[in-house]
Amino acid sequence: MKKFCRFILLVTLVMPGKDVMSQNSMPDTVHAVFSSMSPVFDGKLSEPLWQTATAITNFTQRELDFGKPSSERTKVAIVYDQLALYIGVWCYQQPGSIRAKYMQRDFFYSEDDNFQVALSPFNDKRNGYLFVINPNGARADLLISGNEEANQDWNGVWDARTTVTNEGWFAEIRIPFNSLQFKKDSVHNWAINFERNIRSKNEQISWQGWTRDCSIYCLANAGTLSGLAGIGYAKYFELKPFALGGFEKLKTSPTTWPGKIGGDLNVNLTPTLKMNLTANTDFAQVEADRIAINLSRFNLYYPEKREFFLEGYQNYQFNVGADNEIFYTRKIGIENFEQVPIVAGGRLFGKVGGNNIGLLNIQTAASGNALATNNTVVRYKKDIGSQSYIGGILTSKNNSAISNQVAGLDGSYTTSRFLKNKNLVITALVSKSFDKGINSNNAYAWRFFIDYPNDFIDNFIAIGSIQQDYNPELGFLERKNFDNLTWNFRIAPRWFSKLGIRRMYLKPWAFSLYRTHTTGELESFYNESRPLGFFTKSGERFEYNFQQQFERLDGSFDLTSLIKIPVGKYWMHRQSLQAGSFQGRRLWIDMIYSWGEFYTGRILSFSGSLGININKHVNLRTDYKYNDIRLPQGNAFTNELAQFFNYAFNPRLDLSLFTQWNSLDDLLFGNFRLHWIPRIGEDLYVVYNRGYDKLSNFRFSEPASSTGAAKLVWRFVF
Repeated sequence: MKKFCRFILLVTLVMPGKDVMSQNSMPDTVHAVFSSMSPVFDGKLSEPLWQTATAITNFTQRELDFGKPSSERTKVAIVYDQLALYIGVWCYQQPGSIRAKYMQRDFFYSEDDNFQVALSPFNDKRNGYLFVINPNGARADLLISGNEEANQDWNGVWDARTTVTNEGWFAEIRIPFNSLQFKKDSVHNWAINFERNIRSKNEQISWQGWTRDCSIYCLANAGTLSGLAGIGYAKYFELKPFALGGFEKLKTSPTTWPGKIGGDLNVNLTPTLKMNLTANTDFAQVEADRIAINLSRFNLYYPEKREFFLEGYQNYQFNVGADNEIFYTRKIGIENFEQVPIVAGGRLFGKVGGNNIGLLNIQTAASGNALATNNTVVRYKKDIGSQSYIGGILTSKNNSAISNQVAGLDGSYTTSRFLKNKNLVITALVSKSFDKGINSNNAYAWRFFIDYPNDFIDNFIAIGSIQQDYNPELGFLERKNFDNLTWNFRIAPRWFSKLGIRRMYLKPWAFSLYRTHTTGELESFYNESRPLGFFTKSGERFEYNFQQQFERLDGSFDLTSLIKIPVGKYWMHRQSLQAGSFQGRRLWIDMIYSWGEFYTGRILSFSGSLGININKHVNLRTDYKYNDIRLPQGNAFTNELAQFFNYAFNPRLDLSLFTQWNSLDDLLFGNFRLHWIPRIGEDLYVVYNRGYDKLSNFRFSEPASSTGAAKLVWRFVF
């Protein structure tokens, strides 16, 4: 075994790939030009200001032909006035080859031609913003941190205009300075990078740092934006009041007509430190959760979608392995998928020098079985070197029934210069929970991992433990009382390119082993091996996988209301086939078929997704999953269907319909949402939800719940 591990380590270290060290081309600095007059914001780029601005054109392919110049000419120039940054983009190509299916806010940009701007006003080359546009003027934005971490649910205040001509597509992007956080200085140099994706060729080009070992999220490889002088926050306060009215009807209750007013106040204490205050908070406009079928005995993780918690999310993160989190924002204001009123709260987050700060205090009201509760989080990280940090966290949840605190320390060494140009991450953390009236020495969690996440090889090894009495009341745990060993090893050689293969995707193993901490006995084991997997140059994919699973059940668990899985030790072996077409096409399909052993019997599973683009206004997507479970104690057949429909009138007005059916939980749910942006930063939402349960007695006119709301959000800056 030792010789085998040495061999794997040797392969990891001596396979450098074809990338050169820094992937920088000159010029690596783009100079912003000041204008006392704001450009005409129309996406045409026809003014003399744009024609005379210094432009950069040195874009290099990351895909498909690594290191070669872009096959289509791309040009970028930047100007600014006292209030905003303007980015002009020229994307030349034959208009018939442009792929742009979407128009709505937060579109699926991986399926469209798009242009991306990564910006780090902190200039710490760690944290930043990603702004994405397509030829239709659709916008998406993310908060990025490190090479792979991104928050796709954040919505910033910025705008874009585009035009399409017989020469290609062109864009103007306007980013107000008071939408960003940056250091106070007389002259600014920010990290910036650009990426263009040409879907008709599956070509991806970058301005700087086109290494395949890092995405555009990796700001350490970005270029420089210079020339910004005398800028600052012209407006220090952002007030976003709202008014809401609606109705709620439950099957067993009379109709109620709730109304609410409230708001958020954002205060820029310094250009890099922001305070959010909220009162009488409401999240009626948030998209509905998709209630997945759960065939395991563990908790399911649902992502955060509420805007108040999304900005600056990286300032509060503390992960203890997999989806286990010390702070899980959905523990505040949500109980069993139902909203709990937030009375008031505040957050303070940002940077002071090399210090990353995240403070939060929120008071929730009593509602149903939920008690009035105070929730507090303090998170701190100190920058070390160019990409590393040390830090700590403290969380506290207090009400009349519980008093729970959790403390943690962590540190990470991260570099994208290992062996000259490779990524390496080494992280360690420890945490302890404290509950009033309970004195336990068995309430610790710890983890240590080494990750080598690169294009040719991704090698991740982790060890950790979450003890029996560890209890993060503001966090999320899939399980506890375990010791864990995880080792994922993936190789992705670029073989058979003459046969149309872009990249092989092979996985000798990816296993996770769980041992019960208090007894040392094997509890769970899961491994997936992929002897064959590849992506084609045209965007298709294929996988053939083997899965091995072990579960020790010390107690039976309910698979369905009629079927129990009995106590025992179970080894299960399964296989799966996966195939998918390129999702940049107007019609695409993705399928997974798996079969094999399942506890005392067998399981056959099928899942598929179908996407249909009618035109830039109309898009549909259907997701379906079916399980056929045959056990001695009974058979079970589950269906999970999700149907998405979106009609975008223009980039500021769209309506969406989401319908889901879950046969295991016996529910049918529909969500209608109209979203209008009258001005950037202001929103009108009209939402209607209708839900059914006990579908054997289904009557369309008698839903289990029916709710509707209209919410208007204003924005004032001063």
